Amino acid sequence: MNLKSLIMKPRVLVLIFFLVCSVWIIQPGSPEGVAITAITKNSSAAAAGMQSPKLGTQPRSKELITHVNGVTVKDLEAYYTEVGDLSVNQTLSIRTNKQTYTLRVRPLVAEIALNQTETIFVTEERNGTNVSIPKTVQKTRTEHLGVEDLGVRAIEAPKNNIRKGLDLQGGTRVLMAPAEEVDEDIMLAIIDNLQERLNVYGLADVTIAPVTSGLPIPGVEQETLILIEMAGVTDEEVKELLGKQGKFEAKVSNTTVFKGGDDITYVCRTAQCSGIDPNSPCGQLDGGFSCGFSFQTSLSAAAAKGFAAATRDLEEVVRDGGGRYLSEPIILYLDDAEVDRLEISAGLRGRPTTDISISGSGQGVTMQAAVDNTLQNMKRLQTILITGSLPAKMRIERIDTISPLLGAAFAKNAIMVALISLLAVIIVLGVVYRRIVIAVPVIITALSEILITLGIASLIGWNIDLAAVAGIIAVIGTGVDDQIVIIDEVLRGKNSYATSWKQRLKNAFFIIFVAYFATLVAMVPLWYAGAGMLKGFAVTTILGVSAGVLITRPAFGAFMEAFTKDEDSE
Repeated sequence: MNLKSLIMKPRVLVLIFFLVCSVWIIQPGSPEGVAITAITKNSSAAAAGMQSPKLGTQPRSKELITHVNGVTVKDLEAYYTEVGDLSVNQTLSIRTNKQTYTLRVRPLVAEIALNQTETIFVTEERNGTNVSIPKTVQKTRTEHLGVEDLGVRAIEAPKNNIRKGLDLQGGTRVLMAPAEEVDEDIMLAIIDNLQERLNVYGLADVTIAPVTSGLPIPGVEQETLILIEMAGVTDEEVKELLGKQGKFEAKVSNTTVFKGGDDITYVCRTAQCSGIDPNSPCGQLDGGFSCGFSFQTSLSAAAAKGFAAATRDLEEVVRDGGGRYLSEPIILYLDDAEVDRLEISAGLRGRPTTDISISGSGQGVTMQAAVDNTLQNMKRLQTILITGSLPAKMRIERIDTISPLLGAAFAKNAIMVALISLLAVIIVLGVVYRRIVIAVPVIITALSEILITLGIASLIGWNIDLAAVAGIIAVIGTGVDDQIVIIDEVLRGKNSYATSWKQRLKNAFFIIFVAYFATLVAMVPLWYAGAGMLKGFAVTTILGVSAGVLITRPAFGAFMEAFTKDEDSE
């Protein structure tokens, strides 16, 4: 067999092209250090200017911690050794592959309530005069519990761009329950709203499902719960995004004129009409920086009429600078807390306007941190406006951090089992067909399918979890089956009605494509209607078998063509 002529066949060149692209996308390597996955808000790390990686960041693009106080950090164990014995007010130097940060270790304190009361005086305004009013409060004692967590969430430096799911990478599992009793329809509406909120916010591959506490769960009394699993998300992000009802209201003179959800028909999220507010640029504020944001929204006709009715009887006033505005502002509330108040132009009095601008702000210790926090606040507010508030208030019953150790052990075992299986395939094919030269391309093809599947998953940002690993194993099985069909049709069809090798290959690929479409028919419903493990298994299986049928099987067919020609010429 002429190996050079085989490699130059178009189908083999296509396979080589996709293999090279897959390796380039996956970017295998062994960098030293630990990767930053998240920085806790208001922590020592955040105060030093460290930031969480943006959503969608490729694993190999994350910031890596390489040195702590001048000591080289090669892995996670070395990192925790260096930060495991800290004292209050100690200065810590953390160097990354991007810059060096100086952190100050803070004390961890707690307020302990005592069985005593004391009288304090508070200042209140009464009839335009500040008066001191006595107030009885419970006495407390401040207790030092040690050192506060630095706020750095880190993992081993990624060796490739393959995204790992919750069970392999670790992440957060949340159990939530309605604060009040709700029926099944309300529970389904809550799940739909949470799913939409997380999707709009930018979190992908989130599992949300109703569960019942059939077995006793410590600290959980509700029978109906909602389970949410998110890989690579911190407890703080969960509480910020899910722990609140997300009730948005805009009020004029204490009258609600519109709410988030149905009252909002459009929310701009493009750079043309949303982002840092040019009328409220970034600037220094109390030792840090502050920025403003604004974005355009459109109201429904009913909400516009409510706005017109609420402003019809307001008076016009002249503000500093000569601008004419209405006597009352429009005040924005999120979960009953005021987030912003906007002046209303006098020209809008009594008018059912449908286009308004929403604004807000964000702060940070550095200019870049202020910009990032401002845009993050804008994104959250846009998410609430689009999805609306939850149908009922929710209570976070339990938050668990999932360790990746068990998943890592499973992945190693899965790789070992796969290698043993491939070795068994070589032995069986060698015994049955008595040609070891046929078994080797079968193994190369199977390994190629795995590599291309992982490359596609990395490109589209699909998480590889235990379900995906099961899908890859299924892909290997179907791939070997298809190759055996090709081998059997070509080698055992010599004395049948199909005398030419071309016809034999056509027969084999007819069988393969029928099996492929049957697999798609079975997997597509799981892709669209499935959730969690079912969806992960379906997507990975579809990616793998599609890559096999369209790329690797034709290349294997090219090998069988060359092999058959050599045998026919003998």
